[in-house]
Amino acid sequence: MTHAESIELFRSFGAKFIPELKAPVVEMPFDGFTQEDYAQKLIDEFKAAGVPPEDVWVQSFNLDDILYWIRHEPEFGRQAVYLDGRYTEDDFDPMAPSTYKPSMAEFKRMGVNYIAPPMWMLVTAQNGKIAASPYAVEAKKAGLKLITWTLERSGPLSGGGGWYYQTITQLTNSDGIVFELLDVLAQDVGIERIFSDWPATVTYYANCMGLE
Repeated sequence: MTHAESIELFRSFGAKFIPELKAPVVEMPFDGFTQEDYAQKLIDEFKAAGVPPEDVWVQSFNLDDILYWIRHEPEFGRQAVYLDGRYTEDDFDPMAPSTYKPSMAEFKRMGVNYIAPPMWMLVTAQNGKIAASPYAVEAKKAGLKLITWTLERSGPLSGGGGWYYQTITQLTNSDGIVFELLDVLAQDVGIERIFSDWPATVTYYANCMGLE
């Protein structure tokens, strides 16, 4: 199935879209096709299908893709989501705002409105409880909207939760912690959306809290 075909399929179910522009398997430019062409093609296929920009959150780990959409496709760029993968950089610490390059305020000045880190970057352990991290506080202070990933990817949580729970490992000793984490993300951090590999937990939480 092509991307264009998938758009039609998802629309038939009344779905909205949050596609990720994956890193290409070949170095760009390839056969005259540039990274900018690649970013533009994603948007062109939504436009050709008549999908309203407000129904699309295009996302990428490549900040240049986000900035391209902001500059060249501003209606789609308004909801472009920067997937923050800076945790792979040695000099980046989500608990230390001085290491953020760019800073949250600089992202906002660039026109970025949405930023999407993994869950562990948004929380920390504080006085024996889960709390919003400095990263989350700085992002909200700058006016950035937060989307995070990925709930229900860690298996049983009695052993600390692994990669997605690394900043609250000492608090992660049972499966019930997932609801505590989700509640802090929703209420204290103030996320807009969360990715989940299994819908039951987020659906149950949203129904209990009267969320849409």
